[in-house]
Amino acid sequence: MAEYVLLASGRDADVFVLDESRVLRRYRHGGDTAQEAALMAYVAAEGYPVPRVYVADGPDLVLERLDGETLLASMLAERTDVDAAADLLVDLHDRLHALPARFGTDPTDRVLHLDLHPQNVMVTSRGPVVIDWRNTAEGPADLDVAVTALILAEVAVGPGTPLADIARNGLDAFQRRAEPPRASQLRRAVDLRRADPALSVAEKAALADAAALVRTRAG
Repeated sequence: MAEYVLLASGRDADVFVLDESRVLRRYRHGGDTAQEAALMAYVAAEGYPVPRVYVADGPDLVLERLDGETLLASMLAERTDVDAAADLLVDLHDRLHALPARFGTDPTDRVLHLDLHPQNVMVTSRGPVVIDWRNTAEGPADLDVAVTALILAEVAVGPGTPLADIARNGLDAFQRRAEPPRASQLRRAVDLRRADPALSVAEKAALADAAALVRTRAG
């Protein structure tokens, strides 16, 4: 690989600077980004805010380089308060779930991000932009809401995490605004998180405590 400048690293991918307008997102353990790129193109065509995709090649995605910062960074710097962040997350869910599924035959199926939390929202000069579509799927909208709430709850119950307080406050604000997911979809969310190889043994062990913080409705 050419010597690119590392811009950011996540649990399973690194992002490198290519030039002023493009970045390279490379998954460390390989894989095919074609499906992710196709989904991003689909939601972009419907007006949903995602980075522009230039190239998808094996584990590599060449993407639009975004200005700004993550929603989490904006919250930590007190440029965005918890209530405004919760409003934004709910709005991004609602806008995404207004789009019809690409392949599903069930009329209730929607496009799901399944990792929509403050680190995967960029606050940019053109507005909020949702990144990291690796986990995307189709299904009931409240599964997506359940995953977001569960991820916030995981941070809230995490031992020794400096983000526990802001995550707990963010979870409370998010749940006051979003329709609670069905209990069945929270169970699915827990199963999805438990199957995620990026989570540590300790993080998986804390899933039950995290799920206990998530408000649900019957079903």
